[in-house]
Amino acid sequence: MKEICSFSLKELKNWMGENGENSFRAGQVFDWIYTKHALNFTDMSNVGKDLREKLAEQFSFPVLKLLKTQESEDLETIKFLWELPDQRRVESVLILSGDRRTVCVSCQVGCPARCAFCASGRQGLMRNLSPAEITEQVLHINHFLKEKGERVSHIVFMGMGEPLENYESVVKAIQIFHEPEGLNISQRRITVSTVGVVEGIHRLAKEELKVNLVLSLHAPNQHIRKKIIPYARKYPLEEVLMAMDEYTRLTKRDITYEYTLLAKINDHRKNAEELAKLLKDKQCTVNLIPYNPVEGLNLDRPKKETIENFRLILEDAGINTTWRYTKGKDIAAACGQLALQEAPTQNVAPEQSAAPSEKLALVNADLSQ
Repeated sequence: MKEICSFSLKELKNWMGENGENSFRAGQVFDWIYTKHALNFTDMSNVGKDLREKLAEQFSFPVLKLLKTQESEDLETIKFLWELPDQRRVESVLILSGDRRTVCVSCQVGCPARCAFCASGRQGLMRNLSPAEITEQVLHINHFLKEKGERVSHIVFMGMGEPLENYESVVKAIQIFHEPEGLNISQRRITVSTVGVVEGIHRLAKEELKVNLVLSLHAPNQHIRKKIIPYARKYPLEEVLMAMDEYTRLTKRDITYEYTLLAKINDHRKNAEELAKLLKDKQCTVNLIPYNPVEGLNLDRPKKETIENFRLILEDAGINTTWRYTKGKDIAAACGQLALQEAPTQNVAPEQSAAPSEKLALVNADLSQ
């Protein structure tokens, strides 16, 4: 069946015309889904019964099933566990900060990047999410907030998965989020994070979108970066930075470089100095993220003094720097902590069942050298 939350308003209007319905009905359905928070076609009272039945026959809605929510002790982070139609599971996070209501969405089941410090990629990539499976994460959390008189204000593609390896679905979801008749979220309030998929960065730069782009940098040179991010072996740092510069030039948007600080691996003074030299004169911000512990990984968070010294070196070099305050660590919802959760009966592809633990061990061994 088709997934109605994978349809843009224009596509739904076309569907209406192809099925003998007036195109304005698409606007009514969109309004029920994205503004009135209907969770099934039956609730759409001003849509004719025949059309509601036709929609129910041809479209899946909703496609996500909420299994569990967890709230952090400071009440500023809520993690949502969703079940997909094939019983696989993904997580997303709602972050409450001042007036901001930010949803961190997942775009894949698992992740192909396998960054050394991150829980999401430990079992590799299972599959991409559809536009509807991405869109509904925000849609249902927006419904959750409505009961408090609030709404989602920002969206970040920083959950499970590498967004630019599920390019079509991610761009489609962004367009749906931005629809004035839908959630009507400004593209400038949407952020896409990537480990550095060069062809994807070039492609996104030409989409005529105004979304923010974040690079998971995590190292000041290619040598260290290859140890932390296996994808770096495919995409040399110099090529990645050139692609990011092109994105800035074409979109006029500032770039953010995320740098997860790992004790005794990339947090030395010389690393900070090299990073400052690497990013000199670039239109960017460096977001420092102290490592958030993941069970089974032999990695440590640097001391506060080490982080502060690292930050000061960057600022003295004229690099705009932020230090991310860790939220949701107590419920494993902080950066790098979202994990692939399989249903008890879920079968994992045989070729992926054994490899992740072996590769993870190799990565940890490499980091220790």
